[in-house]
Amino acid sequence: MSNSKSFRIVFMGTPDFAVQSLKRLVEEGMNVVGVVTMPDKAIGRHHDVLQSSPVKKFAQEKGIPVLQPEKLRDETFLAELRALKPDLQIVVAFRMLPEVVWALPPLGTFNLHAALLPQYRGAAPINWAIINGDTETGITTFFLDHQIDTGRIILQERTPIGPTDNAEDVHDRLMMQGAELVVKTVRLIESGEATATDQSQFMTSEPLRPAPKIFKDTCQIHWEAHTAKSAYDFIRGLSPYPAAWTKVLANGKETEMKVFRASMLSEGREAKSSSCQIVELPGGFLSLDEVQLSGKKRMPIADLLNGTKLSII
Repeated sequence: MSNSKSFRIVFMGTPDFAVQSLKRLVEEGMNVVGVVTMPDKAIGRHHDVLQSSPVKKFAQEKGIPVLQPEKLRDETFLAELRALKPDLQIVVAFRMLPEVVWALPPLGTFNLHAALLPQYRGAAPINWAIINGDTETGITTFFLDHQIDTGRIILQERTPIGPTDNAEDVHDRLMMQGAELVVKTVRLIESGEATATDQSQFMTSEPLRPAPKIFKDTCQIHWEAHTAKSAYDFIRGLSPYPAAWTKVLANGKETEMKVFRASMLSEGREAKSSSCQIVELPGGFLSLDEVQLSGKKRMPIADLLNGTKLSII
């Protein structure tokens, strides 16, 4: 347990992925003097219900002051942040910070990134690593600087991506592993033993792969561009959220169908199926196992095919 109550930390994050890191800091007795998270989100049919972020809910449970700026350059917010007098700021799944924020603490601001930087800089590193068929990923802590995900690396740990892992599996594993790396990083910085290495030292002959934000159009399966393996990786890399999708005819009506789970079949296996449960692609057959038609529930495709004539457009 940390005895250094004079070492002041401000934590910045929003989703569940960030909560685990904040939780571990609190469990270790570290002095988290404030949390910065996104403003409450309007939800419901009439947008009349405000939903707090997971990080805000946890912070309030622990009695930690919460700041929710609309704009990070807002003078009121900056004054509140300065009043917390942080020695160090930690960012986990938040947003890009302006220099006036990340340069504020004397010991700087570090970020936890769910990839082995410099690979997969960007908003969706877990998804893209799986989509690209990687068998390994990891987590990195690094100091923020002017460009996104380019700062000096403090610590890095690797983890395998299993052949059937989807984005949720890897997310949950990195969430736990990343929380421990955050604690290790704070200990090093607090003790003055942290060393930070320029990302150029981690460059190899392998081209850098980006991890841009994913939109609905990104998630459409363009079957003509895929092999069986690449389509399989694409589906699991987007599962369960936001989910890969394809255009289909369902009982003669054009609609969209999300694909949450698929499995690869060997080239020699006979594809005994009516409709589109089995898709033939270069390199083999792909079985679409769990799906969701637009406006319907997620279900095994066998249940869908009981009452629906289905074909891919």
